[in-house]
Amino acid sequence: MSSDKRIFDDLARLAGGAVDALGAVRQEVESRAKGQVESMLSRMDVPTREEFEVARTMAQHARTSSEDLAARVAELEARLAALEARLPQQQTGGE
Repeated sequence: MSSDKRIFDDLARLAGGAVDALGAVRQEVESRAKGQVESMLSRMDVPTREEFEVARTMAQHARTSSEDLAARVAELEARLAALEARLPQQQTGGE
């Protein structure tokens, strides 16, 4: 019985060591993969998160301004059409 217990203890120790080693390997793989991705992104012309947020804010502002201007133009066109409707019709005949 004592030898069975000893075998199980040895197996448990071996399994624990294997788990620890796999954890270290996992960390190393993650670290290298992250380094490779960062290196690849730095070679590409990819904006940082901060640059992206600034560009997104600018685009939102431009869209809002464009929508405001479109509404203003539509209002002015409607006012112009109303004024033109009030003017007497002029004949384009001989002057």
